[in-house]
Amino acid sequence: MTTWITICDTCKRDDWADRGVEVTDGESLAVLVEAAAEGTQVRTRRTSCLMGCTHGCNIAVQGEGKLAYTLGRFTPDADSAQAIVDYARMHADSDTGRVPFREWPQGVKGHFVTRHPPLPKDE
Repeated sequence: MTTWITICDTCKRDDWADRGVEVTDGESLAVLVEAAAEGTQVRTRRTSCLMGCTHGCNIAVQGEGKLAYTLGRFTPDADSAQAIVDYARMHADSDTGRVPFREWPQGVKGHFVTRHPPLPKDE
């Protein structure tokens, strides 16, 4: 089953304006995550806001019928992107979306913001 990484491409870290860059931190992270996910079973998409501005850079890891997670406070760099993709691959391999803490990549530890139960299948 497909696991999706949704990347907020409008996220700006607290020092964004001081750095004087035109590309948002979210856009920078999105490019890196997309590249790291190439050739894996993980899919990526961008959105224009995950409403976690105090936690920028934000991503969501989701799969149908599985626990979903929002993670934030990433630095837009290759190590963060790889850790995000590695975690999403573990999520994809899990029947429930739950990945044991001891298996988490170091780069995602301390970045979890929320966990959401799967949506019910019935109305």
